[in-house]
Amino acid sequence: MSYELLRLTWWALLGALLVGFAVMDGFDLGSAILSPFVAKNDAERRQLLNTIGPVWEGNQVWLIVGGGATFAAWPTLYAASFSGFYLAMFAVLAALIFRPLAIVYRSKIADRRWRAWWDGVLFVTGLVPSIIFGVAFGNLFCGVPFGFDADLRFQSQITLLGLLRPFPLAVGLTSLAMIALHGSTWLSMKADGTVGQRARALIPFLVAAFVVLFIADGVWLRALDGFNIAAGLAHDGPSNPVLKTVVRTGGGWFANYHANPLLWLAPILALLGALAATLLRSRPLVAFLGSALTAAATAATAGLALFPFLLPSSSHPNASLTVWDASSSKMTLAVMLAVTLFFLPLIVLYTGWVFRVMRGPVKAEDIANDHGAY
Repeated sequence: MSYELLRLTWWALLGALLVGFAVMDGFDLGSAILSPFVAKNDAERRQLLNTIGPVWEGNQVWLIVGGGATFAAWPTLYAASFSGFYLAMFAVLAALIFRPLAIVYRSKIADRRWRAWWDGVLFVTGLVPSIIFGVAFGNLFCGVPFGFDADLRFQSQITLLGLLRPFPLAVGLTSLAMIALHGSTWLSMKADGTVGQRARALIPFLVAAFVVLFIADGVWLRALDGFNIAAGLAHDGPSNPVLKTVVRTGGGWFANYHANPLLWLAPILALLGALAATLLRSRPLVAFLGSALTAAATAATAGLALFPFLLPSSSHPNASLTVWDASSSKMTLAVMLAVTLFFLPLIVLYTGWVFRVMRGPVKAEDIANDHGAY
């Protein structure tokens, strides 16, 4: 494979891993967010926990693999994003650490205050990552302040407060609505009885919130300056992010969609998935697949608009990281691709087997009679 095709393949793989995380771990986070609203007593909260308890750990593999893929295939992106977004990443990491603690420890002690504490932790650890992931994507469209010195040493002016700008916060709310919707369709499918009914009743409201925010983000994005490559970038050239010229133009993030109208299928599918989730909510599996399509297509919508940019720079646009100048060497990409093509199908097959074994709704009476349940 050519260097250009390897880079493009790894961009697609990174996108697939992010989509996998949004779909697979999204309903875990969404269930945690909805826990105070759909589970009103101890039995119902235990029922909710046992819908996600057997699968949450495997679902986070997608995030771990995505981080590993970024480290291997896009080392400059890994270094820039994990150092520039350090405090935001730390908040996500803390949430992902405390979430399993809430799942595992909550029912260990039959004390009302103990369980109420972990219930609150579960809610917060679902809420925080859902918003931060959206805020991070929103900042990609605005650009973040960083550059490189003469020796290509990374120079960052990124601060946590600087990331909390209006448009990224709006994208964060869209992400929150999307993930909560995915959690509601999961609980509608997996939680028998009152918990599932309450989750099903929330679906139309979450769909309405997502659709309004998603369309508003698109209109707002049209008014923002986008990044476009003017000159100096070779698709098979060296990984040196300062050799190109980048210009900012009004509505520039829609350039890919104007060049290829087929890309509009991504946002259309995101909206259709959300509508299917609410119109067919009486069929829980179909509604869940609809919200999964919404999560996948929303991530694809953002990725296709950004291409070929990975991390745009607002202070030094020419230093923006792209698919064509921020990758590892050709040999590294080729070796890692071979490894990925071997292990990724194993992950998919194992995940499918786990969900088949754990199929069927979780019933409150089953939890009461199973001392090994969460």
